[in-house]
Amino acid sequence: MPAAPPSTPAVSARMSRQTSRDTGAERAVRQLLHASGYRYRTHYPVPGMRRRKIDIAFTRARLAVLIDGCFWHGCPEHATRPKANADWWRQKLDRNIERDLETNAQLLSEGWTVLRFWEHESPAAVMRQVAAAVERQRASRTK
Repeated sequence: MPAAPPSTPAVSARMSRQTSRDTGAERAVRQLLHASGYRYRTHYPVPGMRRRKIDIAFTRARLAVLIDGCFWHGCPEHATRPKANADWWRQKLDRNIERDLETNAQLLSEGWTVLRFWEHESPAAVMRQVAAAVERQRASRTK
């Protein structure tokens, strides 16, 4: 999809500052996990897919944690659609959602457990859910 021209220089500047990794939500969850003794990989490649990364990967447990931004991934509570270049943005954001579903399907087919969270969720609550999933995976391996 070709890039749409920015509606204003301010919009162009704001969008160029958007990060795709190490967001505040990711860092907050990682800090809590690390402080609780969990070790993981960051930005781990999705097996069998080019240019796709797992935000937080527990490789031994085959647990993929993805923390999605509300705007970029279509949060049902907080997503908005820009009015300028509306058709281009609709296609772009819809494709992001499709890509998320493709990534989930690929990870599941490779035997991974996928946990997706929204950036607005409490980092402490996310950490507890992730820790519980890691512990379940560890317990199932020792049986």
